Amino acid sequence: MDSSSTPNTGIAINSKSILVVSLLSIAYLVLSYFLIGYKSDELTLVLIFNVLFYLSVPTRKFILGFTIFIVYWIIFDYMKAFPNYNFNPVHIADIYNFEKQLFGIHYRGQLLTPNEYWRVNGNTFIDVVSGIFYLCWIPVPLGFAAYLFFKNKAQFLRFSLTFVLVNLLGFVVYYTFPAAPPWYVQYHGLLFHPLTQGNTAGLAKFDAYFHANIFKSIYAKGSNVFAAMPSLHSSYPVIVVYYGIKNRLGIVNVFFAVVMLGIWFTAVYASHHYVLDVLAGITTAITGISLFNLLLAKSTWLQQRLVSYERVIVQ
Repeated sequence: MDSSSTPNTGIAINSKSILVVSLLSIAYLVLSYFLIGYKSDELTLVLIFNVLFYLSVPTRKFILGFTIFIVYWIIFDYMKAFPNYNFNPVHIADIYNFEKQLFGIHYRGQLLTPNEYWRVNGNTFIDVVSGIFYLCWIPVPLGFAAYLFFKNKAQFLRFSLTFVLVNLLGFVVYYTFPAAPPWYVQYHGLLFHPLTQGNTAGLAKFDAYFHANIFKSIYAKGSNVFAAMPSLHSSYPVIVVYYGIKNRLGIVNVFFAVVMLGIWFTAVYASHHYVLDVLAGITTAITGISLFNLLLAKSTWLQQRLVSYERVIVQ
């Protein structure tokens, strides 16, 4: 019989797959408990994965495809157990002064960083619009990934793996060059204070306007305050725009580009990143995209693994 006429069920539900999923679920919960303590998010993640895995063939393929993003999230979450300031000194004054030197704005007899300038020159309209842009930093990449999953599995895998690779490159920089965000200087000065909690900074104005704790709840879950460079907020839309252009999405790419510029601006406006951090984020994205394309072109092993993965999740 022609294999193309045989229904592709991907990973079948049998004793082996049940055992593997159960062991991985338990191992994740146990490891999380000892590394970062129990959180309801962990149990929710396990429940979602198991429900979608067992519910049907299409949902199983979907969750197996998005396991790439789950792995990224787990790595990011586990960074809480290994603060980067335990491995290298945190850069505070040097990056603040360098930002002033390169991008300083003269305002009322003072030289301010762009963050400091916008802190005293913002308005409600910009607060709201910038907050909307910053809320796009995860939904837009994940929404685009979902589109690619149903439209083009090969491109979905390439986009997802590029996304994870860019994050891993960013994590390496986080640990080799710990850096404080602009709001840290505004609230704590130029001296290092370990165990500093995350802060919504300028995004608190968005929360206040809508009488909500949207950004407060997001930043309460942050893995590390001293991980401002590179700005991965600034990296993600670059990856989306690149794959949007590659997939010839037309007018949708204009939307992606506007979101990208909006996120870059908001990162600085809300005092979460210096311009230097944003430029580092853009550079990290370009580096990750180029490195993935190079590996894909040169590595037969990677090409074969992608083909095998695609067979598992193809509809």
